[in-house]
Amino acid sequence: MPFYRSGFALFLIAALASSAWAGDEKSLRKKVAAPAQTQGPLYSTRPEAMQFADDMAARRDLDPDWVRDAIGQSRYNATVVRLMQPPTRTFVKNWRVYRSRFIDPVRIEAGRRFWLENQATLERAEKEYGVPAEIIVGIIGVETIYGRDTGNFRVMDALTTLAFDFPPNHPRAKERSEFFKGEIEQFLTLQSRREASPFDARGSFAGAMGMPQFMPSSWIKYAVDFDGDGTVDLWNSKADVIGSVASYFKAFNWQPGMPTHYPVSFDKSRLDMEALMAPDILPTFSVASFTEKGAVLEGPALQHPGPLALVELLNGQDAPQYVAGTENFYAITRYNWSSYYAMAVIELGREVAARVRQ
Repeated sequence: MPFYRSGFALFLIAALASSAWAGDEKSLRKKVAAPAQTQGPLYSTRPEAMQFADDMAARRDLDPDWVRDAIGQSRYNATVVRLMQPPTRTFVKNWRVYRSRFIDPVRIEAGRRFWLENQATLERAEKEYGVPAEIIVGIIGVETIYGRDTGNFRVMDALTTLAFDFPPNHPRAKERSEFFKGEIEQFLTLQSRREASPFDARGSFAGAMGMPQFMPSSWIKYAVDFDGDGTVDLWNSKADVIGSVASYFKAFNWQPGMPTHYPVSFDKSRLDMEALMAPDILPTFSVASFTEKGAVLEGPALQHPGPLALVELLNGQDAPQYVAGTENFYAITRYNWSSYYAMAVIELGREVAARVRQ
């Protein structure tokens, strides 16, 4: 995915048992060994689930027996609920530690091989969508290490569990439960179109699928048949994966040729940090208004035509790092709502690109 898509489609779930947590809980979760899955009763025993199945079949014009069977034969997965619990402690964000989890020799080498094996496809995606190869490669590397870790949860079980048994102690439980009901609809619509069993697909504990970890709604909206074989396959077709990631970013207003960020320093004599931080990572300031508040830009940044945001990367007890984020930096956070995630994608892509050019 996107694993969880930004806005309504990407929800960040806390918790890695480490003081180095840095803001992108979903990606950090992947570092944990795959848990043993604890499955419970069938949802055919839940009247509200069966009523939802009937209503959904009518809305989507799907075979009601097929929908009832898909939802009814799904099982409650206690492991999914446990992983979706809100955090029980506060974690100290640390960009350096977070970075080390993704910018490592294994991932860089895997990215180099992926790039060289798919160079023509990456070039075609960049030409058609305007998204650089290094951003596409960075996303796939951070999400699943180029397909090595796409998840072992039965997607139908994960979605149904989160639709009807989302942890009630979560502050946004009702909203997220409704979100996952919508994802069930999207997933069953997708599987019906593909003439595939609802129980074939495996993915993350939140129901994200394939090398790019697309939620079902993102698959339907943004995935493309980039290899031209008449189907979209985000598990096995690297061309479809590459094209779909590029398609996603184009939909979220990626600006071809625009940098993702610029270096920034501060003039403390006129620094208004509160005002600079107020919009968070949403690009809001013109170059003139940015510098008036004490941000110092140099070189090409002074000619940047669009809005900027001050992006803060905390480093635990050490001094934070800052960059001036552009609309393209913000576009990466639509894949995963985290500035740490976006910077990891950017830096992994750059490291891989440097290896490819050696």
